[in-house]
Amino acid sequence: MTRLRTALSCCVLVLVAAGCGIRPTGVTDGGTAPSGIPTGMRVYFASGAGLRGVPRPGIKVDDFNVAYKLLLSGPTPQERADGLTNLVSLEQRQNVTSHRGNVTIDARHHSADFPQDQSTGQLVCTFARAEVLIHGTRPDQVQVTLIGRDGRAGPYQCQQFLSR
Repeated sequence: MTRLRTALSCCVLVLVAAGCGIRPTGVTDGGTAPSGIPTGMRVYFASGAGLRGVPRPGIKVDDFNVAYKLLLSGPTPQERADGLTNLVSLEQRQNVTSHRGNVTIDARHHSADFPQDQSTGQLVCTFARAEVLIHGTRPDQVQVTLIGRDGRAGPYQCQQFLSR
């Protein structure tokens, strides 16, 4: 009799658990899969929430002049509507060189008084990304030095401007 009660109790528990009120659902979409490290060019613009990189898909960056032109073209109308702005002066020319992941930006019009402002971050991050694409340098190995009218600032890594 004890075995019969035990067996009946187990059957009742299985039936209760199976009919707990949770109905089956169809397949739900979880969105796009994480893509990891971005593969194309990113240009960095300022916003009220800090520096933000935006993709420029389909553009081959084979020298720093291409990256500079992308930066000077500024945010798209949609990006401006999202609060992005360009703080890099459009009139002054940047001379950018690199050697083994060490990027030097000669921007003598740029003040080094506030070396970690968003305009400096725009330069550092945009040209660091270009260095990765042009020479295949690992992003964590890129060091950027800015030569401004007040002297040298840096070396910096882009992450210093993004984690603020």
